Amino acid sequence: MNQITAPERLVPGRRGLCLEDFFVGQAWVTPARTITSADLVNFAGFSGDFNPLHTDEEFARTTPFGGRIFHGPGVFSVAVGLESRLGIKEGTAIAFLSMDWKLRRPVLIGDTIHVEQTVAEVRPSSTKPDRGVVTFDVLVKNQRDEVVHDGQWLVMFRRR
Repeated sequence: MNQITAPERLVPGRRGLCLEDFFVGQAWVTPARTITSADLVNFAGFSGDFNPLHTDEEFARTTPFGGRIFHGPGVFSVAVGLESRLGIKEGTAIAFLSMDWKLRRPVLIGDTIHVEQTVAEVRPSSTKPDRGVVTFDVLVKNQRDEVVHDGQWLVMFRRR
């Protein structure tokens, strides 16, 4: 395995990092975002998931959660959006290849979440010299610093 571990000199304010710009241990924290009732309603409408756990407050009060919770895939979608605000993939990411994802805690309406992302591995392609894969360890945390979702994302980036 040909792993890149030394940081390249980064240009301040540059967006869209290439494979050579990443190094193991490099980390980012995104801005935070509060989950609203509108987020839940919009995700239900977009996805077609109208499970009463998400859409019926009276039913949801009878569950262990005590009220409506935001859809797990909705939390993942918001995490992707928050991470995109970092700009590190802008114009240089070729493909989101895979994810291993765990849902640890419910996200309630009114919770504020952010993403903490760390480079776990950088691997140039052995067959295509113009690209490689970065593995990110990703944590989604709420306002109490509790991990609500976590996992790994594998993203293909171009090389210089």
